[in-house]
Order: sequence, then structure tokens, then C-alpha cells
Amino acid sequence: MEALVISKDQPVSPRFQEAQMKAVFYQGAGGPEVVELRDVAAPEARAGEVIVDVVAAGLNRADVQQRRGVYPPPPGASDIPGLEVSGRISSVGEGVEGWKAGDEVCALLSGGGYAERVAVPAGQLLPVPPGVSLVDAASLPETAATIFSNLFMAAGVQAGESVLIHGGAGGIGTMAVQMVRAFGGIPMVTAGSQAKLDVVRPLGAQLLINYREEDFVEKVKEATGGRGADVILDVVGAKYLQRNLDALATAGRLVVIGLQGGAKAELDLGKLMAKRAAVIGTTLRARPVEEKSAIVRSVREHVWPLVASGDIKVQVGRTFPLAQAAAAHEYFDSGDHIGKVLLTVAE
Repeated sequence: MEALVISKDQPVSPRFQEAQMKAVFYQGAGGPEVVELRDVAAPEARAGEVIVDVVAAGLNRADVQQRRGVYPPPPGASDIPGLEVSGRISSVGEGVEGWKAGDEVCALLSGGGYAERVAVPAGQLLPVPPGVSLVDAASLPETAATIFSNLFMAAGVQAGESVLIHGGAGGIGTMAVQMVRAFGGIPMVTAGSQAKLDVVRPLGAQLLINYREEDFVEKVKEATGGRGADVILDVVGAKYLQRNLDALATAGRLVVIGLQGGAKAELDLGKLMAKRAAVIGTTLRARPVEEKSAIVRSVREHVWPLVASGDIKVQVGRTFPLAQAAAAHEYFDSGDHIGKVLLTVAE
């Protein structure tokens, strides 16, 4: 069979052009140096899916953990990183109702977001909230779904309860502070610098703790009259396990959603039982489509009106072009970021 040759004077058919796209891959496991941009085949919509032409993608801690080789994609998910995007629907698969080509959307993914196009199960789509730009909307789906499913669906945060949020100045943290405050809770945060705490203060945090200079257990106990936090949202993991238990109130709930400080630690079961406390560990990425769709519906019902009204504001710290994904990861790894980091795709 002869090779396909396209001369510079021969027009390329639109169909051939549409079959290719730019996407980010990891060349092995490691630091930002393993991040590379490739030309790959563009996805096609299967039944129940839509194709989104990506305008922006969110950079999340899970993407970094995948890059480091400790958080592989679940079976069947794309090897392309990226768990949330915003963009416009370009095609709709069989059986999809309520969405059409041209709709501006954002979406929760299992992977594939660092690309010019991505296939999305229709149940994981969200409309762009009024007042939010199409680019900034990429900061919302993974963050909002993670927080709502963990704090309100799993831990059952109630109005008047205190919630300690570790890493309060990041993408998860800034959204969690606002969401807890909007639902009547009392947000308390840890962060590693005064500059980061100064960003979180106007979002509604009522206790600000610099974990480099202060003991968060002592500060929480002091602020709550010795009672402790009703709920703790933790991204650190093993390193904080015992101290989190010390900081919990009776009948408190510790929700672990990250392992930045390791995965294995000893737990004082006697103290856990004495406090009648619960430790909840969850991930969002590997859940079945049906579960993710249910979470997305709840987010649309309960969180989107708060974003539309301005009670919850998008917190985007910095954007990078898709071709500079390695630089975006380097910036994220520095720990200097505040709010979300986004990758943008030229329209």
C-alpha cells in the first residue's frame, strides 16, 4: 500500500483535519519534564456522550499525582490527564437529550481534559453559570463536585457546624470555604503563609491558621472552646491523621481526599471510638458514570444558583496555554499558587 502523501499545494479535507488534535501526555513518571504535547486522533461521540471543543481545562492535584506515577487512570479512562474542562459542544451522540451543538458547557471527567477535544458522558455536563466566563468555568466542575460530594453528601455538614479545611488557599480550599459559609457552616482554614491567609479571609474563613508557625490542633481547640472541629477536610493524609483526630469534636467526621503527606499511618482506635468519630476516605475519579451523574445533578441544583448569584465566586489564580502545560505543572509544584490553575486552548 502506498503511503499517504499530502503536498503543500494540495488542500487537506476538513474530515482529515478534524481527525487530529493536540493533547498532553506524560512520558513516563516524574516531574514537569515528562509533560509533552502530541498530535493524536480526536475522539468521536459514542452513545450517551457529547464531544466538547475545549476552551480551558483545570489543573488538579490528581493530575500531578498521575504525573508522578502514583494515581493512574481508572480502567477505561483516557491516558490524557485533565478532570474538568469548559468549552462548546461540537457533536452529540445517540440517545443524548437536553444538549445540542453550540451549547457552552463545563464538564466533570475521568481524564482527557488536557486536549483540544474530549468525549464526555452527557450526565457529567453542566451549563456555564451566568456571570462566569467560559474560560473560568473550567475551574468549577471537579472542585464543586469534590467538595459537595464529600462535605455535604458524605459528611453531612449542617448549618452551625465548624469545618476545618486544610490547604485553604488552593482551588479546593477557596471553593470549600465559600461553600461551607454559603450553607451556614463555620469555615476554618490552614495555609502556609500570611499572603495565602489574606486571600482566604474575605471569602468567609472565620479562623485562619498558618500551619508553618502555629499548631492547628491548639488553634482549633481554642477557637471552639475545647470542643474541636465537627468536620475536617484533609488533603494531607497520613502525616496529619493523628493530629486531625486530636482536632476533631465528639461525633466529628474526618474526610480524607488527598495523600500529599503519605498513605500509611497508625490510628488510635480507642480515641476514635471515645469520640464516636468517623474517618471517611473517598475518591471521585473512579466512580461509575451513574454516581458521577448523580453528584453533578446535585451540584447543579444546590451549588450553581450560589455561583450565579455571586455568593460563591470563581477563584482563578493563573492561566497557561495548553502548549505550556509543563510550565503550569512546575508552577503548581512550587506551592505558590492561590486558587485554580487553568490551561487554555486557543479558539
